[in-house]
Amino acid sequence: MGPGNQSFVRMFILQRFTDDPWLQAALFGFFFTLLVVALMGNGLIIMVIHCSSNLHTPMYFFLVNLALMDVVCISTVLPKVLQSLVAENTISFCGCLTQMFVFTWVLGSELLLFSAMAYDRYLAICWPLHYGTLTSSRVCVALAAFAWSMGALNSLVLTCLVLPLSFCGSHLITHFFCEIPSVLLLSCSPTFVNDVMTIIADMFLTGLNFLLTMTSYSFIIASILRIQSAKGKQRAFSTCSSHLVVVTLYYSTALYTYVRPALGSAGILDKAVSVLYTTVTPSLNPLIYTLRNKEFKVSLKKLLFSHK
Repeated sequence: MGPGNQSFVRMFILQRFTDDPWLQAALFGFFFTLLVVALMGNGLIIMVIHCSSNLHTPMYFFLVNLALMDVVCISTVLPKVLQSLVAENTISFCGCLTQMFVFTWVLGSELLLFSAMAYDRYLAICWPLHYGTLTSSRVCVALAAFAWSMGALNSLVLTCLVLPLSFCGSHLITHFFCEIPSVLLLSCSPTFVNDVMTIIADMFLTGLNFLLTMTSYSFIIASILRIQSAKGKQRAFSTCSSHLVVVTLYYSTALYTYVRPALGSAGILDKAVSVLYTTVTPSLNPLIYTLRNKEFKVSLKKLLFSHK
């Protein structure tokens, strides 16, 4: 490539967290631990649900899909982060686009899946007599397929809009992975269309799904408050409290990152928030969903001790 305007870029440079060798070693240990915990935890959820016939219900079907999305998310981001801490911190243009597409795909799909999970809990608590009919296997598969496919379509559109852009000057991405807002900052081409489409996608995927999820939970809470016995209230709330914790953590970080005036800025706080929803949340999800779930813990014990 010659100097000046470089329309075809072969390589991007990812910004390191730090150049201090001791901090790099500490961060490597931290992120490697998160990767192992996320892969093992989500893998365990998938295995236990698959092997336990009593867990073959809509709630656990959606939980398997969430676990798969978490595995894909953390596997897309963390290996490159670990590499940048001990070796080169460059990423090819094709690698950057791939990481951008897969991450955006999973992010959008999880937001849609959260709405489906909230709808499932709404039907289970507010319409228990009709729950089996309204959440048939065909309906559950259709909702999950819709989440995966719409997330993929959204990601494909946003990623393809990056292809015609020209990149000039510095190729340093001020972030630890290829995220659309950070990559757009490096373009010397107009990014108006990209910015508008990103905002529209945010309004639909983040805003609308957040509204749908909160609407479902407002009906759920109202229904729980009408239950007379304290034990009944506790049992009903325990079935959806884990999902509510995950949704709150995920949406609070995603909303901060994508719906903010300074589009694409990646300061220290922005990076910390990004670490939360790209690495910490996928690692915590297995713990949040299983620690208070008696049904899952019983199935896990049966699975473990049946082979002894």
